[in-house]
Amino acid sequence: MTESASPYMAHPRIMVLGVQPGTPPFRIVEIDGEVIGEARTITDVLLAAATFGITVHDLDDPEVVRWVGGDKYTWTRHR
Repeated sequence: MTESASPYMAHPRIMVLGVQPGTPPFRIVEIDGEVIGEARTITDVLLAAATFGITVHDLDDPEVVRWVGGDKYTWTRHR
């Protein structure tokens, strides 16, 4: 497969990893490839972004945020 035939994969500055066990459960947030902390809600992700000078207008934009192991509404572990 040539590079031009491969699907485009965005490299957003913000990555929200899968849900981790805890009380309450949380998701690890990376910004620019560095772990910056935990998020328990969408608001936590937005506050972390703002701390790093990133304004998020659309949480569903893969150019801005990559959600791993669920989407912006996934905050509990599936059994």
